[in-house]
Amino acid sequence: MSTVLELTAVAKTFTMHLQGGIRLPVVTGVAFAVQAGECAVLAGRSGAGKSSILKMIFGTYRCDAGSILVNADGRTVDVAQAEPRQILMLRARALGYVSQFLRAVPRVPTVDVVAEPLVIAGVERDDARRRAADLLRRLNIPQRLWPLPPATFSGGEQQRVNIARGFVSDLPLLLLDEPTASLDAGNRAVVVDLVAEKKRRGTAVVAIVHDDVRAAIADTVIDVNRFTAAA
Repeated sequence: MSTVLELTAVAKTFTMHLQGGIRLPVVTGVAFAVQAGECAVLAGRSGAGKSSILKMIFGTYRCDAGSILVNADGRTVDVAQAEPRQILMLRARALGYVSQFLRAVPRVPTVDVVAEPLVIAGVERDDARRRAADLLRRLNIPQRLWPLPPATFSGGEQQRVNIARGFVSDLPLLLLDEPTASLDAGNRAVVVDLVAEKKRRGTAVVAIVHDDVRAAIADTVIDVNRFTAAA
């Protein structure tokens, strides 16, 4: 198997500029690798830095030290050193992300919200909408809701739309930040199946999930507590 993601000596500290420059250490010495077709689950107590690690991999947060290498399409990008345009390109071609919250353009139909990553990648719109519809159906979003904007949905429905959007593309690396937190048991099982399918296709997955889902999807469990920085 090939290494898709490798973190070495990654550290992050937040500086509270409006609070007299107080520095809040988050993590230090973060080091792990994830192979193609492997799911690594980040575990640890609340506040240990799990979501911060995912956001550094995605490029939302800049790390203060270390390297975050993403290998895709025969190229290696160090997210820690990449310029914004490189990070945007990486997200389009190699790096998917499902957060706990759906951020969608108002008034855009749900089926187009889900299909958008494929359209951006060059997939013909009708094919992209068909693939989006397949995922919405699997995630139990009624077809009568597909033409409506997801802002009108319940929290659980919005999260399922968010999951569909994150899973619709076949990218080398997929980050999951508690995607099942607001789902019932039936829809959590659907997400478990979707992760298994991604792994079979060779996607590397890094996830933060609850214990019941962790047992079903994890090939590797990474204890983030050991990276937590001392204040």
